[in-house]
Amino acid sequence: MHDLTDYDGIFRMAHVLDSDQLRTFVAIVDTGSFTKAADVVHKTQSAVSMQIKRLEERIGRSLFERDGRHTKLTEDGERMLDYARRIVRLNLECVGSFSDADLKGRVRLGVPDDYADRYLPEILARFSRSNPQAEVTVVCEPTPNLADCVQAGDLDLAIITHVDRRGPAEIVRVEQLLWVASQRHKVQEEPVLPLALGRPTCNWRKSATEALERSGRCYRVLYSSWNSTAVGAAVMAGLAVSVLPESAVRPGMRILGHSDGFPPLPTCRIGLMRAAGEQSTLVAALADHIIQSLDNLASLRPAMAAE
Repeated sequence: MHDLTDYDGIFRMAHVLDSDQLRTFVAIVDTGSFTKAADVVHKTQSAVSMQIKRLEERIGRSLFERDGRHTKLTEDGERMLDYARRIVRLNLECVGSFSDADLKGRVRLGVPDDYADRYLPEILARFSRSNPQAEVTVVCEPTPNLADCVQAGDLDLAIITHVDRRGPAEIVRVEQLLWVASQRHKVQEEPVLPLALGRPTCNWRKSATEALERSGRCYRVLYSSWNSTAVGAAVMAGLAVSVLPESAVRPGMRILGHSDGFPPLPTCRIGLMRAAGEQSTLVAALADHIIQSLDNLASLRPAMAAE
């Protein structure tokens, strides 16, 4: 047993953080502005500003800085965001654990179909076992559509391919983008490389074509689709080369690298996007479950995929 004086010494030395200030801080990041955050946490804008000022004074660091007409996180703010999200989630989890009722209700989750096949079975199976009375409605759409739905309040959460222009999201996984072809064919050796990619607005498509143009490789987009199954079918049939994140590489696909004459590709950031507003305990529980599930996934590259 610790003597109470031990804890008194700890609290005198430590700067105890206010969970309400942290919740406001997270709301500012998620909504993109102090004004919108004020509506989310049901405070005036001046009260929100004062909370952030006090939080900055507590840790002795600036969390936000001006960038022209906009406000963005400082490096210390980026570091604080991870802790703040965890503390807010843990607070909700603690309160929920003392509730007599199981988590009930409906939560709306969006996910692109190229992530759905790989991530959803594990996420939904474990969440359903822990929360049998919760209903999860899943919407499969391309990332731009999902981002619009979250911002409009039509979805509670969405797993997306994150780029900054789509709004704030919590990065939960980073994977390498890879060139892939069929193991049974040699379409990658054709002088004009046939490609199977997403629509012109797809970020992976942009990365692929820019890399080929920089390397001077001739190509043509033979198949274009939002549907990952259609793109994967073209690759497996030996009709085209595509780009996929590591977790989406399937048995029967060959990973193409420098020795095959293919330039390196950037990483892919997978983010969790949340609707603005006060989260229910159920939504917060699913969000926490998704983050833990994606963080715990091991290397996903199939053993048969050759470099």
